[in-house]
Amino acid sequence: MSEEQYADTAGRAVLETIRAYGVATVFGIPGTHNLELYRPLAELGMRAVTNRHEQGAGYGADGWAQQTGLPGVVITTSGPGLQNAMSAIGTAFCESRPLIVLSPGVALGAEFRDVGTLHETKDATAMVAAIAEWSRRVTSGAEAVDAVHDAFALFRTGRPRPVHIEIPLDVLEGPAGVPAAARTARPAPAPEPGDPDAVGAAAAVIAQASSPVIIAGGGSTRAAAEVTALAERLGGPVLTTLNGKGVLDERHPLSLGSNLRIAAAREVAESADVLVVLGSKLGEAELWVPRLEPGGAVVRVDISAAQLHKNLEASIGIVGDTAAVVRALLAALPAVDAAAGTGSAADTDAEPRVRPDLDARRAAIAAEVHGILPETVELAERIADALPEDAIVAGDSSQIVYLALANVLRQSRPHSLLYTPTYATLGYGLPAAIGARVAQTERPVVTVIGDGALMFCVNELVTAIEQRLDLTVVCVDNGGYAEIKQNEVDRGIRPVGVDLVQPDWAALAAAFGASGRRVDRLVDVRPAIAEAVAAGGVQFVHVPQGALG
Repeated sequence: MSEEQYADTAGRAVLETIRAYGVATVFGIPGTHNLELYRPLAELGMRAVTNRHEQGAGYGADGWAQQTGLPGVVITTSGPGLQNAMSAIGTAFCESRPLIVLSPGVALGAEFRDVGTLHETKDATAMVAAIAEWSRRVTSGAEAVDAVHDAFALFRTGRPRPVHIEIPLDVLEGPAGVPAAARTARPAPAPEPGDPDAVGAAAAVIAQASSPVIIAGGGSTRAAAEVTALAERLGGPVLTTLNGKGVLDERHPLSLGSNLRIAAAREVAESADVLVVLGSKLGEAELWVPRLEPGGAVVRVDISAAQLHKNLEASIGIVGDTAAVVRALLAALPAVDAAAGTGSAADTDAEPRVRPDLDARRAAIAAEVHGILPETVELAERIADALPEDAIVAGDSSQIVYLALANVLRQSRPHSLLYTPTYATLGYGLPAAIGARVAQTERPVVTVIGDGALMFCVNELVTAIEQRLDLTVVCVDNGGYAEIKQNEVDRGIRPVGVDLVQPDWAALAAAFGASGRRVDRLVDVRPAIAEAVAAGGVQFVHVPQGALG
């Protein structure tokens, strides 16, 4: 085909539609079959980030999405490229993250022929459908564009989860057949405020509460102002899941942090006479126990009706957008006497009411955190102390993060800790940090990652170099898979496969083009990280935990 024949393909129509919704960046790797998804990018003003593995592309798109509020977009080639992205698709499903994956497929009529074509895959759409919210193989440019619109409708009105659009190669490279008007963004519907009767019933129960507690999950991250107002109106403490971390500023006097994995924090929730759960499935991976056992009434708010009784039966369930529902709850609560000190801080200039037991509760939570792995927690506190208050931190499924930093790091807004508490994959932190940094340049971005996890994604260092990013990587090296080693010991298994050979990490980082340094003394951890963040460019700080003097 001539260049003129490629002027308006189905591939172009798909990217033009995505661009119309505000997405200006895609992640992926160009390949033989996906070039017509790359052709229009420059003309559409879209940035292409070339990761060094499609798993990294998926996690980069996730980090980007969390900073922009838009879905991340990944372009893979057919067959192995799509398969390489499967871990990221599974992560987005488990963590309720908006992700669009575009891939080419075999031409129409060539399905299931098994003749040995390049990248031939038995059933790519079915493969992804097994772990995504939905996966569609389209048959025309119009169907492909409609699939994009359906994806944005899901992200705006439902539980955000990954979708996959497979475009047969002959459709992808053929004429779009889609009018310009069909490629424009459709207007967003008004947020669902919940059933008025359910809101009224919930407000009546909450109004009678003497010791209410709020749990804010990942479904409340766009409702930070509303959650804060509700907490201050009730004078009730707020606990968050790790996906909800920062919904209430963790320096707020009513915040008990993202500590639901800590027994002392769960006791606060279980002792409430009314527990208000906002946008969380309360999964075992977020709690580290099978379920909460609250003694009082439970009010649950979620965008998905399927979530209202999952893992914990709701006394009153409200389906709707968290921000809109909480605004409706605030309006339905009885008028308060601000002069008597029972009003919201939004109604007066007074500080919000704080239960007298919260300081003791906070101290008990902190004591339990410090008792898990004291040396790791001390190191995490030094790392946290080195970071600017507005830093975005990308963590990984590493002990330094899930046993320590996630608990001691105090953050003021949502999506400031990028993490995957449910899927808990290795190799997430570095590419997620890259995506976050690509999305914005105002806040410093740091990834804190264990040596085992870093080996899953160390290739993405060169992506950060190539993209000319300011990014600090803190590698906490505990010699391998330390927790799995302890698990083996606890089961009477002689440690096997868990003590890993380590490279010269600083030299390896330098070979990629980063500035690498090793920290050998605990006292130097804070200044080394602070200096790295301030220096700009890609900075690598290697912290050999067992050798710190």
